[in-house]
This record gives sequence, C-alpha cells and structure tokens, in this order.
Amino acid sequence: MMLIAQNHLQLILEVGIMIFILLVFFLNLVPLSLSVVTFLSLFLAGGFTLLFGADIALLVISSSQAEFTHPFGPIALLGAVTALASLKVMKSSGVDVRPLRRFVLLFIVGITVFGGLMHRSFLFLWFLGLFIGYTILSKSFREKSLFTLKRIFFFIALGVAGFFSLEVISRISGMTIFSPMLRLSRIEQFSSSSVKMVLNNIQLIGHNGNASYWGAEGTAFAEGYITLPMQLVLFFGLPFPMFFGILVNQKDTVDYMLPGILGYGFDFGYLGLIGLIVFVLGTIIIGFKILANYRERREKNSKKYLGKEVLLTGALAAFCSQSLIGLFIFNRTINGTALLSFMFLGCLILANAVTLKSRT
Repeated sequence: MMLIAQNHLQLILEVGIMIFILLVFFLNLVPLSLSVVTFLSLFLAGGFTLLFGADIALLVISSSQAEFTHPFGPIALLGAVTALASLKVMKSSGVDVRPLRRFVLLFIVGITVFGGLMHRSFLFLWFLGLFIGYTILSKSFREKSLFTLKRIFFFIALGVAGFFSLEVISRISGMTIFSPMLRLSRIEQFSSSSVKMVLNNIQLIGHNGNASYWGAEGTAFAEGYITLPMQLVLFFGLPFPMFFGILVNQKDTVDYMLPGILGYGFDFGYLGLIGLIVFVLGTIIIGFKILANYRERREKNSKKYLGKEVLLTGALAAFCSQSLIGLFIFNRTINGTALLSFMFLGCLILANAVTLKSRT
C-alpha cells in the first residue's frame, strides 16, 4: 500500500524512478553502437517531421489538432541533435556524410516550419536547443564555434521575419491560431494577475488553501496544477483532484500564464521548487562530466562509447533547452505530457552514470 501514490507529486516521483531504472537497464544491456544510435535518431527526426506536419494539415483541413509540439518537441530535439552529433563523429572518422546530412537538414527544416506554425513557443525551445547542441559539439570536438556575430544577427532577422510572416498568414487566412500578436496579448492580459496570485499565496509547502479552486475541500498541495498526463492518472484509477472542462481555465492560470518556477512553487511550495532546481542543475552537471569522460575515451581511439556519447549530447541539448524554457518562460513546457518527456530526458542523462557489472 505504501507504493500507491497518494498525490500528484508522489506519482511523479514514482514514475520517474521507474523510468530511470528502465533506462539504466536499456543503456547497459542494449548494444548502442554509433550506427544503431544514428538510425534511431534519424527515425525520431523523420517521424516527428511527419507527425508535426500531419498535425498542421489537420488544423488547416478540420480546425482540429493534437498539439504534439508541447509534449514531444524536446524528444524531436533529442533526435535532431543526436543525428547532428553522429554526423560529426562519422565525418571525423573520414566517412562521407553528405547524403545523410541532406536528410537531417530536411528533417530540421520540416520540424522548424511545422512546429513553428503550431506553436510559437516551440520555436524558442527548438532554436535554443539547436544552439546549445552546436555549442556542445564545438566544445566536444575542440572546434571553433559555428556561431559568429554575423550568423547570430542573421538568425535573429530570420526569426523576426518569421514572426511577421505568421501574422500575415493569420490575417489573410482568418485563422487567429497562427497569430503571434494574439498570443502576446493573451500573456500580457492574464500573466500579471497570475503572478500576483501565486506570489501572494505560495507557502513553504504547497499554497494557501483559499487560493485553490476547491477551497477548504482542497489539499493545498500537489492539487494537479503540475501533473503527469491526465490519461495516465485515470488509467491507474487514482483519486487525485483533476481539472476537467471549464476547470482547465483555473489550471491555465498557473499552467499556461506563468513560468515553471512559479507554477511548481505554487503547487509544491518553496521546498518543491528547490527540489526541482536541484534536480535540473544536478542532472546538467553530471551529464557534462560524463560527456567529458566519453570525449576523453574517444580521443584515446576508444569506440566503445561513441553511441552513448552522441545520444548523451542530444539528451543534454534537449534537457537544457526544455529546462530553461519551462522554468523561466512557459510552465506548460514541463507540465502534463511534456513532464514525461522532461523526466525521460533527465533520467536518460543520469542513467549514463550507472554501470551494471556482471559476475564472472
């Protein structure tokens, strides 16, 4: 009975532990050669290009969409950066990667266009992740950074042009969902009141019960503002408070209109927020230390860890990007189904620190 989760936070921790254990066995028992990891990364990048494209097609045809970019954007980023890292390793070994590079660039362009049309917030995650990924690759292979001042200004100009292009498309088609200005006006209209509500009610553990939708009937802690996917909670039949229908507007006050540091702080209190920050910083520090170890082995001509190195590079880029966007800009980037992606990436990084030894 002690293993049955009593609230949303306990469920998140238990699922995280299970994911970590599964990934430890996966990394230790599955032979992750460079070719295998390259194939998996191309499969992920190509699959999400098609998935995001189909989502946009449904939006245009029937005004219905699944919004895959929020929950799966970081995983798509994992695939793209891992593929780029694989190409870098193969190129350094004298392999002609030009045919594969065309496919990777095609997938990156496709994900950028389709994901950007669906959510402007996805572009922050995507471009930041690619920037972090290229920076890690430059350091790992001791190369001069690809990002010159001229190129940075070019990408900024490209982003501004894309912003205005989406607004034009929105005005011409009459589909306000494409409008960046509408998104900005909604944030401007609702975020200030959300910030005040959270800051006035956050406590050491949880929040002031009067600020909860359920009032005195609520728990004032782990009430579902931060949660795993609703379908997962329902699948296990757990009697947790859930936000259905019109109640979603109550959750959006914390989930959509705030950065993650305020969303997690409100639902779990200051102690929960500190725990989240420790997890994020600890995972990143451990990940980069392991990556440095993999690089040292590669420079000594050991090919044993090439697959794990490129996979860890992609995981670090995606996790860093998702953490920064989720913590400081959009809470929804690390909430709901996106929280599963966040936990998966973090556990994938940490699982590299565990090596299973067999008895001989």
